[in-house]
Amino acid sequence: MSGGGRHRRRIRIAVPVAAAGLAAVVAGALLMSSANAAPGSALPTPSTRPTNSTPSQAVLEERAAGALAGDDIAGRVTRKTSLSAATTPVHVDPKIIGGSTTTISTAPWMAQLWYSDTKGTASTADDLGFFCGGSVVSPTKILTAAHCTVDENGKPYDWQAHGVVLTGTSQLLSSDADDNIDLHGGTLSAPLRQWTHPSYNPDKIDNDIAVITLANPVTAKPINMTSSGDTASYKSGTNATLYGWGRTSSASQNISQALKTAVLPINSDTTCANAYGSWFIKGHMVCAGKPATGSDTGTVSACNGDSGGPLVVTDAAGVSRIVGVVSWGVEDCVTKGAYSVFSKVSTYVGAAYPRVEDTNLSGDHKADLFLRRASDGTGYEADSKGTSFSARLNLGSSQFKDLNLVLQSDLNRDGYQDYVIRQTATGDVYWLHWMWSTREWANDKIFSDWKTRTRIVAPGDLTGDGLPDILSVDSAGKMWEYPGAGNGTFPTRVYVGMGWNQYNSVRGHGDFTGDGKADLIVRSSTGSYIYLYKGTGKTGAGAFSTRVKVRTWPDYNAFDAVGDVTGDGKADFLARTAGGTLYLYPGTGKATSEIFATRISVGTDFKQFDIFG
Repeated sequence: MSGGGRHRRRIRIAVPVAAAGLAAVVAGALLMSSANAAPGSALPTPSTRPTNSTPSQAVLEERAAGALAGDDIAGRVTRKTSLSAATTPVHVDPKIIGGSTTTISTAPWMAQLWYSDTKGTASTADDLGFFCGGSVVSPTKILTAAHCTVDENGKPYDWQAHGVVLTGTSQLLSSDADDNIDLHGGTLSAPLRQWTHPSYNPDKIDNDIAVITLANPVTAKPINMTSSGDTASYKSGTNATLYGWGRTSSASQNISQALKTAVLPINSDTTCANAYGSWFIKGHMVCAGKPATGSDTGTVSACNGDSGGPLVVTDAAGVSRIVGVVSWGVEDCVTKGAYSVFSKVSTYVGAAYPRVEDTNLSGDHKADLFLRRASDGTGYEADSKGTSFSARLNLGSSQFKDLNLVLQSDLNRDGYQDYVIRQTATGDVYWLHWMWSTREWANDKIFSDWKTRTRIVAPGDLTGDGLPDILSVDSAGKMWEYPGAGNGTFPTRVYVGMGWNQYNSVRGHGDFTGDGKADLIVRSSTGSYIYLYKGTGKTGAGAFSTRVKVRTWPDYNAFDAVGDVTGDGKADFLARTAGGTLYLYPGTGKATSEIFATRISVGTDFKQFDIFG
């Protein structure tokens, strides 16, 4: 893009450099309890954000100032290119040249990622400071590029200790002569943790996708990633929109103080491979834009500063989704015949989705387990250690004694797991969620008189709108879908289908098949057959594909699905024997009889529990 200002200090932007060669039986789900009282709220403070763990505004501004003064490029790789006659190594960077200025209202999901690390020394010689773009994909989740979270040697940057994220403004973070930071009306947030695609290759800039989790939810409107089955968005000639604050000219280091946008047509894999040879990896990458002209004139391209930002396609219904993440391109962006290269989001949504849905009780990337002891109604939290669980934490009995259902969810997508609970006597269903503004648990009634509902499930996002939903089965076996509004309300229920009372367990939380869509695991009352109902991302009668028989499990009397227990990005399953042994079945991501890996015993004393979360 042309125009734009320049920081008081020279700043290089985080960009990768790649070479471009031209060339439950229901016992575990809905067991009854005899007492009745209003749901309690005396739960512990969520450990996802320990009381003193969030940096102060002053610390965040100090990080921002350090990053603003930086002169570094994250994840930089140097390779030779045949796009020009050069025989010496040529850096390959992404930025935006061409296009026009826009406002944050047109792309409210845009985020600025600033990183500053003094390395703990008094000298400034080893200071590291850089910038990346990103997209808000849920209130606490930022989608970005892996080269923004891992350096060129594969070593992770520590975003929790050294990073800051700015949202809610179209103006780039800036400072005055006295180093006073101007947020331009935006909000600084502290990163809590980060996930980088486990197969990221910093040399080839392959699998270049990452998710940063924030310590607090932001108010910026999220944008969803595209689905795994999306092919229409990648058809050659489809117009996609790029957003960013990157360099605006190949001839200088000037970057744009205002958010800019450009329209780039999607290119075929053949076109991209012809341009970049083996550096372009089909299925993992997509390139867009018309071939660069060799100068700024006539070139519309990503450039330094856009790295990690989104490439967006809006469908005929007006729904916008991220189809690409800015990954790499040629140095100075305008070498004749060059294209901008993006990570292909449809390929990676299955891996990224669990990280967007990874709210849990302990605050790491692994799903934890809620349990209720039958004898006295005491609730327990068992935190995942990957393939086992830590010693159980006593959550008290008063708030769980009079319930017959407890489900773990995050209905408002604030990044802190909450509970969906049902009163035994009234059948009323409540949403128990932590309010950081008051530092108390709020208890909102979301459904009334659901005593006759035989199954209630909190599977996550069924509809593809990025918001968690609820399913219930009534006494007639009809399943109803309640699309969530993201605030604990469910405006209109949708009929899914009949026959669901043939199953004595209906469980689901997350994606079992690796396609980025929530699924269900059920067991038949007759034959004890285990079936997979694969989510389609649609609503109503088309919400699930035809069931697939995956196992026969007659020896279990309780089941649970809490998400990704192992932390590998695939939803897992739990099953208990009549003798009380609880087994973890790690998910494989396969929608076949191989959907689970070999079971792992995680304890033998689980007979005492009558509710699993």
